[in-house]
Amino acid sequence: MHTHTPARTICVLGGTGFIGTEIVTRLAGAGHRVRVLTRNPVHARHLAVLPGAELRRADVHDAATLQRELAGVDVAINLVGILNETGFSGHGFQRAHAELTRKLVEAAVARGVPRLLQMSALGADEQGPSHYQRSKGAAERHVRAAGAALDWTIFRPSVVFGAGDALFNRFAGLLRLSGGWLPLARAGAKFGPVWVSDVASAFERALEGGATSRQSYDLCGPEVVTLAELVRFAGEACGIRAKVVPLPDAIARAQAFVMDFVPGRPFSTDNYRSLSIDNVCRDNGCARLGITPASMRAIVPRYLGPASNEGRRERYRAAAGGEP
Repeated sequence: MHTHTPARTICVLGGTGFIGTEIVTRLAGAGHRVRVLTRNPVHARHLAVLPGAELRRADVHDAATLQRELAGVDVAINLVGILNETGFSGHGFQRAHAELTRKLVEAAVARGVPRLLQMSALGADEQGPSHYQRSKGAAERHVRAAGAALDWTIFRPSVVFGAGDALFNRFAGLLRLSGGWLPLARAGAKFGPVWVSDVASAFERALEGGATSRQSYDLCGPEVVTLAELVRFAGEACGIRAKVVPLPDAIARAQAFVMDFVPGRPFSTDNYRSLSIDNVCRDNGCARLGITPASMRAIVPRYLGPASNEGRRERYRAAAGGEP
């Protein structure tokens, strides 16, 4: 179903992060004009070199700004997402996910933008156990309520991996620091890790609508793994034997509560609640899109393994007798 798409003017919200960088790079490389809205263009300098990519300083939460930036746009893409909020009320999640999506839908309809691609998350559900899942579910509701004027497609990936990810890289870093030991909350939680390049392919294939019009796609890779298996594989890929210590739920909840107050919140009570539901695809949308998803076992060693820059540095340190 993959056909050449004529050049489009595309406006991307949340285009400067890990997934956004992959999608913007892919779209610019295909000849599209990509308008990336960002609070701080300095953080997006890596995108400024792309032909056809334009960085625009904008507060995406301001309705008037959204309407202005959507002028002449063929496709709007919303990739904005947070994994934790300041505070505990859920308001931060609602603002970043649900309220922003509502404003974007209204601005797109007002400006006559014909198409919206929305990044959601596997497990998004207004009745879900975490603020993250509930706010992502509310955002989906706003998209679906857009009416006939706005065509849309929703993507719901499991955890996303790739060079520069905050998933395998984080676990690899923790394992290096701890000598391989890692106490783990919800060690049995299941995931279907999906490669960032496959997620970008899904967005690219949905630009035109057609068969993807008003559809939702759950996106997973070919493996189903537990969180403990994911951590062990991160260790294996970077040459460390991971010794995972599964935490009983009562202790895991206490750990999450303590982490709520650690700067940067590496883990939180809301993350813990999200982990209470398995993050796997019942119907993998990759197949419906004509994408054969790549295996994490084929990709992750490329950026964590001995041939990666990080792997080379580790070997040099070992050869020097452990000196930094």
